[in-house]
Amino acid sequence: MKKQIEVFDYANDILKAVKTGVLLTTKADDKVNTMTISWGTLGIEWGKTLFTVFVRENRFTKSQLDKNPEFTINIPVGDFNKKILGIAGTKSGRDMDKIKEIGLTLEESEKISVPGIKELPLTLECKVLYKQEQDRNEIPADIVADCYPADVDSSFHGANKDYHTAYYGEIVNAYIIQD
Repeated sequence: MKKQIEVFDYANDILKAVKTGVLLTTKADDKVNTMTISWGTLGIEWGKTLFTVFVRENRFTKSQLDKNPEFTINIPVGDFNKKILGIAGTKSGRDMDKIKEIGLTLEESEKISVPGIKELPLTLECKVLYKQEQDRNEIPADIVADCYPADVDSSFHGANKDYHTAYYGEIVNAYIIQD
């Protein structure tokens, strides 16, 4: 069962959770993948409610989003197993089935093809309206040094040399998955 919500009634909860980690889930070629993110924005543009995610160039998630421009954001409510975020944020979907490995329960979405995740029940269903690669020349030098070190290989799960693409997802549905 899903309890429909008004996104901005939960804005504080959503943004607090992003700071510590939420899941970005994708689906392409019948493969569902999820990864931990701690960068994201909630807002309004073009008169639409958006959640914008930032995905590094060589992430498996980026290839998934480029094939199917839909995603869910999966946000914890109350207590949850924090190991979910640890595994989803350090392993690649290229190398393993993270959904199976972590033991996540997929919940069919109502308006898009990408499922939600029952263990992180506050769910935003999003359709990409726009994407843009970051302009490396416009990022301040101190941020480049901290977040894009040139000597760190792309496969490293934390800060590495890969820049991000911003995916602006219109939130087409929002709810909390309930038992």
